[in-house]
Amino acid sequence: MLTIERALYDKIVAHARADHPDEACGIVAGAVGSDRPTRFVPMTNAERSPTFYRFDSMEQLRVWREMDDNDEEPVVVYHSHTATEAYPSRTDISYASEPNAHYVLVSTRDADTEEFRSFRIVDGEVTEEEVRVVEGH
Repeated sequence: MLTIERALYDKIVAHARADHPDEACGIVAGAVGSDRPTRFVPMTNAERSPTFYRFDSMEQLRVWREMDDNDEEPVVVYHSHTATEAYPSRTDISYASEPNAHYVLVSTRDADTEEFRSFRIVDGEVTEEEVRVVEGH
């Protein structure tokens, strides 16, 4: 189960809507081993595409170094789907390289509907998990 604060949830959805019609992407970092997302890090979709996303390699290197320096890991890896449901594509599954991360997908295909889903992706196996949104402290 992904437990995420309302403010972080809202930031992910807002980023997805702001980048529409292109896919948005980013991470939410948290302390190593805590499974609590705390630091929102919106990233640039290097593809600038409505059907595909890729972290900019230099930005990713910088963000991963920041996490190392702060004893953090990517608790959430998120991106949006602009025309399809919030479910990992074959490409998403093949690029999932963080076995401990929650892979969040937000669909922006319908402006009036919030479609926010979380998955675990390990060795090509996709498992949907419950999302629990909690109020911050």
